[in-house]
Amino acid sequence: MNVAAVVLALLSALGNGAASVLQRRAAMDQVREERGARGPKQNLLRLTRLLRRPYWLAGLAAMVVSAVAQVGALAVGRLSVVQPLLVSELLFTLVVGSLVFRHRPDGRTWLSFVTLAAGLALFLVAADPSHGQNTAQNGEWLPVGVAVAIVVGILIAVARMLRGAARAATLGCATAACFACTAALIKEFTGRFSGGVAEVFTDWPLYAVCAVGLLSFLLLQSTLRAGTLAASQPALTLGDALVSVTLGWVLFGERVELGLRVLPEVAGILLMAAGIVGLTRSPAMCGGWDQAVPGHPDLAARNAGKPRPPLPGRRGHPGGGGTP
Repeated sequence: MNVAAVVLALLSALGNGAASVLQRRAAMDQVREERGARGPKQNLLRLTRLLRRPYWLAGLAAMVVSAVAQVGALAVGRLSVVQPLLVSELLFTLVVGSLVFRHRPDGRTWLSFVTLAAGLALFLVAADPSHGQNTAQNGEWLPVGVAVAIVVGILIAVARMLRGAARAATLGCATAACFACTAALIKEFTGRFSGGVAEVFTDWPLYAVCAVGLLSFLLLQSTLRAGTLAASQPALTLGDALVSVTLGWVLFGERVELGLRVLPEVAGILLMAAGIVGLTRSPAMCGGWDQAVPGHPDLAARNAGKPRPPLPGRRGHPGGGGTP
């Protein structure tokens, strides 16, 4: 397993988690300090002032670091290793959030934390993805792209007939497929760096990354509106990891150990799923910990007893896997 790819993937996950927490802190500071009339003009002014806040700018810097690190990880590592490692964004969100909001997680949250980490480690060690090519063979992207588009289209159509948790989970699967495809396109894009700058900017992968990334972002917004993180997050994070492993195998020739290793691989996936569900349902992640601004108990008191939105991430997410 490429150490540089692992380090860069973890750095990308840390950047996403930190960006979510820091920009959430900036938003909470603004809520506390700026009260008054609402309307389009006032909202625009608030947004403009938000962009000047140190916490928000620090979050933006973390997002840039995360994006660069993910591109670097995919340039030197395997898709089937990098994307599963981005599941650790949930862990980093919890750790950074605990420091920024000074709210210590409870025992249940830490148990979910350990379960997710153990599942991720077990899956990667058991699967032991092999090296593949830096780019796909000629003609392979077209059938794969069509297949992904059909699957995503079917999932979106099914989601339109559902409500609540089922709708969120179904849209989460569609979004995960798009994020995995975006990551695969980034790997294809970085694999063509050796051809020179002209080839990078005149060939199709760069523009495909932008188009599919935008679609992923828009689908993510629908997913987050459809239901709670507890419903969508397992599909988002695990779906991204599993579809990425599949695309790594089909497009880049990355192989995953099978045979008897399937048992620990499945066990790792189940542990990750249990950890993700536990984290999204824990008091630390959905109980308003990200609304309590340190040193301002009045805000926490005002929010007592009110519904509290979950901490948003890149994939609203922790995960990203993602990528838009």
